[in-house]
Amino acid sequence: MTATKRSGKDLFMNEMIINLSQIAKDAGQAIMDVRSKGFEVVNKKDDSPVTAADIASNEVIMKALTELYPSTPVLSEEGADIPFSVRQSWNEFFLVDPLDGTKEFIKDNGEFCVCIALMRSNRPVLGVVYAPTSDTLYTGCAEKGAYVTRENRAPEKITTKPAAENEGLVVVGSRSHPSPDLEKYLSTMNVAKMTPAGSAIKFCLVAEGKAHIYPRFNPTMEWDTGAGQAIVEAAGGTMLGLDSKEFPYNKENLINKGFFVTA
Repeated sequence: MTATKRSGKDLFMNEMIINLSQIAKDAGQAIMDVRSKGFEVVNKKDDSPVTAADIASNEVIMKALTELYPSTPVLSEEGADIPFSVRQSWNEFFLVDPLDGTKEFIKDNGEFCVCIALMRSNRPVLGVVYAPTSDTLYTGCAEKGAYVTRENRAPEKITTKPAAENEGLVVVGSRSHPSPDLEKYLSTMNVAKMTPAGSAIKFCLVAEGKAHIYPRFNPTMEWDTGAGQAIVEAAGGTMLGLDSKEFPYNKENLINKGFFVTA
């Protein structure tokens, strides 16, 4: 009986990984379509930028998730005005950033991605991150592990690689949001290389062993971190708050405090 339940759960997670991967790729194509035609930049109420690509990607994701999982609510950056009084009762929901790295998209440096996470009991249990400019897909969940698929080749299993004793750390940090706190923190460590990168791709670099740590002191939003955290943890890494406690989600205020992602 236990084996049957386990098998059913595996099948469900496999199917969801396939579905969310395809949704992320379709959303990525919508982003690239806008990118090829040109776009205007508008500032939202919080002064963060939004483009037609953010909106187009969100429409693709919302339509697909609503059709495939009609009973599972969605919290997306482009639809975040859901009252906490409604959200606090959610046991399961999707956490979505339809275009993570809008500033990088505007700069046209290719470091942007689509992020979709499945949340259960306010924890990320499955994550998909798709970088459309390189056609690179990262997936991760505890039951199946973490994988990267490049240009439709076979998925490759990925794992974090902690630094060896006396080895200098490879650190990944935000390209568009530098922090004096980060410089102060790194000054106390043996850093071999500092790699700037945009969006949730930073999580993925830790997950696939290309970086040892991603420290973040500037604020982010919950949809910036959910999918990346699921992938890092599935690859063997950890993500904790600056207080070394479990990172909270579905808060009344969706702004994140700082965190450490480590191999």
